[in-house]
Amino acid sequence: MTQQQLDRAMRAAGDLGTQLVQEALDHAFRGISTSRSRPRPSGFGIEISYRTEPFYPQPLPGIDEEQLIRVRTCASCTLRYAVFGEHRFCPVCGLLSADVVALDALAAETARLDGLGRLPAEVAATLREQGVFTRIWVDTLENLVGVVETMASRVFRASVTDAASLVRGKGNIFQRLDDTADLFADSGHSDVRTMIDAPTWQRLQEAWAARHLFTHNDGLIDAKYLAKVPGSTARPGQRLTITEATCRQAITDTEALCRAIAALTRP
Repeated sequence: MTQQQLDRAMRAAGDLGTQLVQEALDHAFRGISTSRSRPRPSGFGIEISYRTEPFYPQPLPGIDEEQLIRVRTCASCTLRYAVFGEHRFCPVCGLLSADVVALDALAAETARLDGLGRLPAEVAATLREQGVFTRIWVDTLENLVGVVETMASRVFRASVTDAASLVRGKGNIFQRLDDTADLFADSGHSDVRTMIDAPTWQRLQEAWAARHLFTHNDGLIDAKYLAKVPGSTARPGQRLTITEATCRQAITDTEALCRAIAALTRP
């Protein structure tokens, strides 16, 4: 509940309380308009009168809030609620499932790319010349790896009893695609590499290699990258080129991977 909604609720509650009190007084004095005690020998008496007036509630405070853009329905409790930022929690159930969080994060990445396309041409040209677009595309790849890492870790730790001991000493294992697939397979789950097609898996390998290259080598191609992307025609020392199309394809492929990871623990 927002502050403006709370203000309206408090005003309505206050007016209701006033009406209830007035009704109680009306009931107590019902039939009594004027009551006069018997005069005493001194000639003095007591007069009691009660008069009621209609109660008119004041108008409720207005609401000047941003229009609802995203409304979600919780898969567990079916509550419908508005989302004004990153979608992580249901107001009733708490933390959402790993796949719901991951898919919402991927949708945010797509929305960010869409937003770039709506910039005025002059602004877009300036940002492009300053390398802002490239930085955003690189950040997109970085975020995709983070989405998968977070989701895979949650799913694995929730489904494997000795998960902590199995990942101990293995570093950021959920940032590495093949190691993540092996970890799930060795724990009795299906091999996620068999749940998506080979071209998609190869593109994921290339996207992950590109992210690693920009994170640790400023995008300069090295032998490790060429080993992951054998079909590349680039030479060591050249800077890898990232495009919007590359990012959009990576988002699509990452969604397929997230759905496959979610399916690993479903009956």
